[in-house]
Amino acid sequence: MYLFLSKIDSVIMSTLLPAHLSELPVYQKALEIFILSRSISSYLNQDLSHLKPDGSEDEHIYFSGDIVQQSVSLAPEIINVELERCAVKKQKHIASLERLTNALYRNCYRLEKSRSNGKDYLPVLRKELRKFRAIKNHWMLTL
Repeated sequence: MYLFLSKIDSVIMSTLLPAHLSELPVYQKALEIFILSRSISSYLNQDLSHLKPDGSEDEHIYFSGDIVQQSVSLAPEIINVELERCAVKKQKHIASLERLTNALYRNCYRLEKSRSNGKDYLPVLRKELRKFRAIKNHWMLTL
């Protein structure tokens, strides 16, 4: 887990970002959410990848991929907000960050309806998302 986090940080740092970005609590929490959602998704995929008796797929398997896609987009949006100088564009990135957070939260609820043992971990992700929202709201006051 920590090895994966260090790979993400090294890739992002190689793009010559200011050093203070990786120290932001909102950025660190976004990375934690990404790692957690990826772990939960891989656990859920093991249970949801089997076909139903009628040959159809479980519709919840797509939501497990969605939480990873949405969580991976959190950190770049935070970087975009920090680096953007134009107030209007900054607000667009903030709105995008809010939509991603809301979509993640909704998909957690949808996945809790799945028939998987991994759904027991989704309240943990939702709790981390609530923490992220609180940190994000505080961070937005500093912009």
